[in-house]
Amino acid sequence: MAVLKMQRISICALKRDRKAILEKLQSLGVLEVNHVIEEDDLFHKMDTAGRKLGFEKAAALADQALEILEKYVPEKKSMFAALEGKKLIGPEEGKAVQEERRELLKDARAIYDLDREHAEWAANISKLENSIESLTPWLALDVPMQSAGTEKTAVILGTMPGETTLEKVYEVLGEKAPDEGADVHVVSAEQSAVYLAVICMRESVPKVEEALRSAGFARPSQVWDKIPALQKQEFEDQIEDCRQKTDKVEKEIRGFASKREKLKIVADYYRIRAEKYAVLGQLPQSGRTFVISGYIPQCEAEKVAGYLAGNYDCVVDVEELKEDEEAPVILKNNPFSASMEGVVESYGLPVKGEIDPTTIMSFFYVFFFGMMLSDAAYGALVAVVCAVLVWKFPRMSAGMKKSLKLFLYCGISTVVWGILFGGYFGNIVDIVSGKFFGRTITPPALWFVPLDEPMKLLLYSLLFGVIHLFTGLAIKGYLCVRDGKIMDFFCDVVLWFMLLVGLIMMLLPSELFASIAQMEIVFPEAVNTLAKVLAAAGAIGIVLMSGRSNKNPALRIALGAYDLYNITGWLSDVLSYSRLLALGLATGVIASVINQMGSMLPNNIIGIIFFILIFIVGHAMNLAINLLGAYVHTNRLQFVEFFGKFYEGGGRPFDPFKENTKYADVKEETLS
Repeated sequence: MAVLKMQRISICALKRDRKAILEKLQSLGVLEVNHVIEEDDLFHKMDTAGRKLGFEKAAALADQALEILEKYVPEKKSMFAALEGKKLIGPEEGKAVQEERRELLKDARAIYDLDREHAEWAANISKLENSIESLTPWLALDVPMQSAGTEKTAVILGTMPGETTLEKVYEVLGEKAPDEGADVHVVSAEQSAVYLAVICMRESVPKVEEALRSAGFARPSQVWDKIPALQKQEFEDQIEDCRQKTDKVEKEIRGFASKREKLKIVADYYRIRAEKYAVLGQLPQSGRTFVISGYIPQCEAEKVAGYLAGNYDCVVDVEELKEDEEAPVILKNNPFSASMEGVVESYGLPVKGEIDPTTIMSFFYVFFFGMMLSDAAYGALVAVVCAVLVWKFPRMSAGMKKSLKLFLYCGISTVVWGILFGGYFGNIVDIVSGKFFGRTITPPALWFVPLDEPMKLLLYSLLFGVIHLFTGLAIKGYLCVRDGKIMDFFCDVVLWFMLLVGLIMMLLPSELFASIAQMEIVFPEAVNTLAKVLAAAGAIGIVLMSGRSNKNPALRIALGAYDLYNITGWLSDVLSYSRLLALGLATGVIASVINQMGSMLPNNIIGIIFFILIFIVGHAMNLAINLLGAYVHTNRLQFVEFFGKFYEGGGRPFDPFKENTKYADVKEETLS
């Protein structure tokens, strides 16, 4: 339950050691570069934009080559490839590939050029296929489409609307060009168009074509100088030639598959170089020295400073941060709570002066999650699957590992709650024992069965909610005392505790509570009086003190009354915990319905097979839906109800200068 303390480290060293120091700091990944020295007559900054852009282009070229290889020679991956993480390589392997980087870039360029050539041949094939499609309706024509006819006659080719008949064409010609003779041939007909060849005298061409146009005639968009059948054969020969060339190109591309792993390493190499030059461009430098400054965790500062001072001619200064300096945030928690850090990060990291709520939140998170899912069999499945995945894939990303550990702990919590509530795939034990063995066996609930006593579960849900909310308010009180804000502690925490505790003590012996809880609580008269005194004193104090920063008495009272109205917000927050009841019941009810559906089948082989199918599919869907619901609503209880009492967030995550690789990680450097 801590935010790692940050310090500022400033390093002034000789330029001759610049490359070695930067590469060491990048491999360690513990420094966020943040300069406080600006350019002046002594210090200036290098223009590294050109070199950085060159490295970025080289990395992009290698990435493109890898994408092309994946398209033509897909890499065999398991269904759990996303969990395998990056490949781990040794420094020697990385250096060996770096020595080949220029040749590898040539290979990447060759792959890119081959892919472009392949695209050009594929475009030619598509173009030729479109030409064949346009030519197909004219295949019955036994003269070239560009035929000029004879000395005295001409051939007009074109299309008419699909419903046009030969008789209609002659009718149009007789009406629009009665004095012009013409011979019309239907070459082919489709639903949308009729393809015609019209032969007429050369001097009649304008009038004949004009008459035909009045009925929807149109010249073809493409014509060729060969007989259509011969032209089609020529196109098919060209397509075959293009396909042979594309096959040849594909074969050449596949020949580079052996370079895939090296291309990955070289892509990461140039990516790292680009990041190094981005930082290099920020460094203040004089004629012989350079300065690098930034944030570093206190636990790392001494080791880094000692290593640099012992290996290079440099001056290293480590200092505390200024009061008004907002440092980047790294959360540091115990192994159990660390798995919930992603939940806090998704809401917002703590700003300066706030505490890390992860540890306190983590216990409530697991507690509520298990209560919502509340089926021992579901919890066991989730826990076992997550445990196996974490053990099987040690190289998975840190974020993925945290998420799986989160669900592992939540699965264990669900097992506990399932045993308390007697839920094992709903009531599957009852159904199977009664249907197939003739004797119903019901596993006993260690506590009670929610479906039988829903009001009891509701009361406990609200009780756990009050504890959760009071914990948040108590943390707010701790922060006030820690910061010396005693008046804020009394007015904003103590008075609210007095009011809320008093109201709860007044509610418990009431008839309303007795009718809901089906139990009667009787307090001594002195306790009842104390409850009323606490509630009244808290309410009066809130009205008088909430607007204490305002000197106007009337406005002060008005602000206090408005703050007292926030008691409705507390009521709303407490009622929000009824979702523990709703989701807990939903899991059990849906599971029982699935089991009941399976039990309706006949007690034979076919019935058993379908029972198993219904069981697997139904419970898989129920688990998926309620797992998502438990995750979403548990987050909501933390973000809205709990954090709303004391936590704002908004901190900036630590962004170190490190080797941000995409494909492979080099074994971690140590300070030696």
